[in-house]
Amino acid sequence: MEIPENYKKNLYWVTLVFIIVLSFYYIAKILTEFKSYGLIDKGYNVITLSGHGEVAAVPDIASIHFTIQKEKKTIKEAQAEVALVEKQALDFLREMKIEDKDIKTSNISFFPKKEYVYGKSACIEYSCPPQSGRDVVVGYESTESITVKIRNTDDVGKIIEGLGKLAVSELNGPNFAVDNKEKLKIEARKMAIEEAKAKAKVLARDLGLKLGDMISFNDGSSYGSDMYYSNDVPMKSSYSESDEVRSQIPKGENIITSDVSIAYEVE
Repeated sequence: MEIPENYKKNLYWVTLVFIIVLSFYYIAKILTEFKSYGLIDKGYNVITLSGHGEVAAVPDIASIHFTIQKEKKTIKEAQAEVALVEKQALDFLREMKIEDKDIKTSNISFFPKKEYVYGKSACIEYSCPPQSGRDVVVGYESTESITVKIRNTDDVGKIIEGLGKLAVSELNGPNFAVDNKEKLKIEARKMAIEEAKAKAKVLARDLGLKLGDMISFNDGSSYGSDMYYSNDVPMKSSYSESDEVRSQIPKGENIITSDVSIAYEVE
């Protein structure tokens, strides 16, 4: 049966239109993929502005680090001496309302103390052979290091002085910090974003452009802290039972900063 000529023409045009529409669809899809990978310029006019935020806070926590070190003839004696001082230190810290969770042992060690002892040598007339010798254990040293977190910073000076009255070998600190630093980070970042937004509005207005959508955001913040505290702290090298010293240790301020950049489309 022969197909009518009219029908053939209609089928041809319908097929052609379908192929054209399908081609446009795939071309548009390919272009979209290229744009998403940055292979084709999207044609945006873009301005990028930076913002800086800064928040100052008085430190509300402090940390100190102290070491107990004893040297005796035997390991047992050295460890017993360290344990005695440790108990005195822990009892004092608890009296100062320091919780056990804020007291942490960071190191325990002991090792022999040695001396090199020369042996006797026999001299023939004026010639003496080199003396030989050997290492001899003369005692043992035991060491324990403890880190303390102080939540009431007004007590820092009192705690340092109290530990100074005990037989601790070394005491370092205080290091002041802000306990809830995340809240300050958020506040500093908000300030930085507001500053970048304000700059973008002013620049777009001055250029006679219309500010469009935000197309990128970068947070380059390191959130470093600047600490200010005095090293000139009145401390005593020796103490007696009648001593009543209350050192005031300046806490200064910690500075939390944030730096961001925002890119806007403009028309």
